[in-house]
Amino acid sequence: MSRTKTRFAFVCQSCGFRSPKWLGRCPGCEEWNTFAEESERVISGGSSARPAVPYPEIEDLSLSRIDSGIGELNRVLGGGIVPGSIILLGGEPGIGKSTLVLQAAEELSRQGLQVLYLAGEESAQQIKIRGDRLGLAGKHLFLASETCLERFLEEAQKIRPNLLVIDSIQTVYTESLDSIAGSISQVRECAARLLRFAKGERVPAFLVGHITKDGALAGPKALEHIVDTVLYFEGERHQNHKIVRAVKNRFGPANELGIFEMTGQGLKEVDSPSQLFLTERAPQAPGSAVVGAIEGSRPMLVEVQALVSQSNYITARRESNGFDRNRLSLLLAMLERRAGLHLLGTDVYVNVAGGLALSEPAVDLAVVAAVVSSFRNQPLSAKTVLFGEVGLAGEIRAVSLAVTRIREALAMGFKSVVLPANNLPLAEGVPKVELVGMSSVLDFMEWAG
Repeated sequence: MSRTKTRFAFVCQSCGFRSPKWLGRCPGCEEWNTFAEESERVISGGSSARPAVPYPEIEDLSLSRIDSGIGELNRVLGGGIVPGSIILLGGEPGIGKSTLVLQAAEELSRQGLQVLYLAGEESAQQIKIRGDRLGLAGKHLFLASETCLERFLEEAQKIRPNLLVIDSIQTVYTESLDSIAGSISQVRECAARLLRFAKGERVPAFLVGHITKDGALAGPKALEHIVDTVLYFEGERHQNHKIVRAVKNRFGPANELGIFEMTGQGLKEVDSPSQLFLTERAPQAPGSAVVGAIEGSRPMLVEVQALVSQSNYITARRESNGFDRNRLSLLLAMLERRAGLHLLGTDVYVNVAGGLALSEPAVDLAVVAAVVSSFRNQPLSAKTVLFGEVGLAGEIRAVSLAVTRIREALAMGFKSVVLPANNLPLAEGVPKVELVGMSSVLDFMEWAG
């Protein structure tokens, strides 16, 4: 026999930390004035455990992925949508989350699969206005202007859809909790209920979540451990191209990304990211270098810009956009000590053009080259690509997938590649491109003149 009881607690609306009493500062995220009292009805007993299944009899879901109809989305998901999986799509408001899931719903509808779309923020008529602009037919697309989770799941039991879309998870509430929709307890409980439904019925679900720049306000950060896949939109929402990155994926590689271009007809796939990121590059500008980067499983050429100027303050500024600031400080200290560049009294700004965030060590050499070029006010060759990890002793270390990076540079029309000397033996088989091996930063500075 099941029993119901109500309990109260103070919950941080930023990170979900629970406390029996109100606290001014959250011990979990160290934010101030984020605790709110919430009550929940707890049902104990009355549930039956599922029987254990022998391992050889478990069905392999990787063989039955659903094609989303969008190549870049399939790439980020690891090959398609896994039945029964929960996919969290996060990003700032207005960046394109609803457009992407609506286009995916249309592609599945064209395949004859039924999609149930929960519109918690917009009416069905508003969704149809956007759908008409995107050219949707929606023969098998069902729209539900609903925010109550129980009523939505009842509708799902009637329609038996092949995909659920919840837009957005902050607007949904469950009647088992007394807290308001969007609170940390409601967001977690609704996600957990949807997870149980998806696993039991083998129906995948997209959860759309809005976040601020710091990921607060009961956003998707509180759900990352519950869901199977976490996708985030990167970059500025005002840019034409949109980047979707997988930061967690139980069914595929993490850190994979998909690149789209926002048009009047919705999001369109970008076939050549390198061409996109290099379109507006000024070839003879000092402080500009092209790096051969690997993001996920794809190579791409990206411009790294640096600006070195005399500082007007006692403490010089070190700013970076798209590159780790602490890593930049290490590289500048190395250049000061090992290469003799007097950067102590200069402001240094580094920017990865296009809004892409690069974190792999192979970007180090391009950052160093851009800083040296700006410091000397001498442009690098417009047809040169660089990659390599730089150590604190000034050495240039080998990186992985060197041949893949070189072939991408060759395909984009570049004539020479500056790379670590230890990568040369594996890369010498690539024709029609000049390979320049570097062992240290001093070798590069001598080569650059």
